[in-house]
Amino acid sequence: MLRSISPTGLILPVLLIVGAYFTFTAVQGNHGLFRRIQIEAEVDRLSLELARLEAETERMEILTRRLSDDYLDLDLLDERVRAVLGYARPDELILP
Repeated sequence: MLRSISPTGLILPVLLIVGAYFTFTAVQGNHGLFRRIQIEAEVDRLSLELARLEAETERMEILTRRLSDDYLDLDLLDERVRAVLGYARPDELILP
């Protein structure tokens, strides 16, 4: 004997399937919780990288200002010439 399925008997399984789908999407989807955690970790990493780059930029700006025409730091100029060109005074002893 065939038993007929009533529409009210289908509502609960359909609601469970739809609820499971939306729960899975809320956790694993493109805009889900796991993706949000990944994005927040990336934001933290990039914030640290930005701070490092800003400090490096500030250091370079200071060095550039110290070697400018308005303010010439002779000690820094001497240091850079020795480092870049490998120059030394004749009376200096250079150890490897």
